[in-house]
Amino acid sequence: MHLDVLDLRQFYYRTRLGRIAQKSVRDQVVRFWPEAKGETMVGFGFAVPLMRPYLNEAERVIGLMPGAQGVMPWPPGMKNVSVLCHEANWPLASGTVDRLICMHGIETSQQPSVVLEECQRVLAPGGRALFIVPNRGGLWARRDVTPFGFGRPYSLGQLEAQVKEFGFSPERHRAALFAPPSHGRFWLKSSELVEKMGRKLSNYYAGGVIMLEASKQTYAPTRPGLAERVRRPLRILDSAPQPATRQKGEISVCETGNRA
Repeated sequence: MHLDVLDLRQFYYRTRLGRIAQKSVRDQVVRFWPEAKGETMVGFGFAVPLMRPYLNEAERVIGLMPGAQGVMPWPPGMKNVSVLCHEANWPLASGTVDRLICMHGIETSQQPSVVLEECQRVLAPGGRALFIVPNRGGLWARRDVTPFGFGRPYSLGQLEAQVKEFGFSPERHRAALFAPPSHGRFWLKSSELVEKMGRKLSNYYAGGVIMLEASKQTYAPTRPGLAERVRRPLRILDSAPQPATRQKGEISVCETGNRA
């Protein structure tokens, strides 16, 4: 089930480990999408900490939080852009979102297929989604001291297979959170160094979370019968001209002149 919004806020904004995790993941989001000028960006689950870099340049930023989780106003000190919604019915028109970030939205949902259906519905043609889930083989999924220790962890292959079922085409992937999920002073101080070393050694598999960018697949519209007409075009000029056949009783112009 979804985590409580108060617990998520406490971790990401009130603990040092949470602020480190927030920065590590957000830095990778910016590497995926350096800018979003004039675009509509939406986050589902608890993705608002990752969208702050886009507040001033995106045309619209919206944070959707599922009802089972709860909602909090965000960003602090500015006009609120967070919305409480049902995970199966987002208050957005179809095909209106350019960039979508989903964090703590799939792995904690009892109906991840419903969430993915809404992701597919609201994305515009050519839109991009970024799915952030706990790494099945990472340390963060094995400890419940962070939000990534709850719900269903994924391997990269499992995540790619699931998003493909709902019309997404996986494009790029990265990992984040290479430092262990520890509140110990040593690991907190060395987390930035460990993060840099982890990205150099393995930027795809060894981290605590998997980040998968996928695009919305679009198909050319078809009409019944159109392909058949193209496959069987008219061939009026392909054959040699044939003399007209004369029916019984008809008289040609030449014969009429000769008789005259």
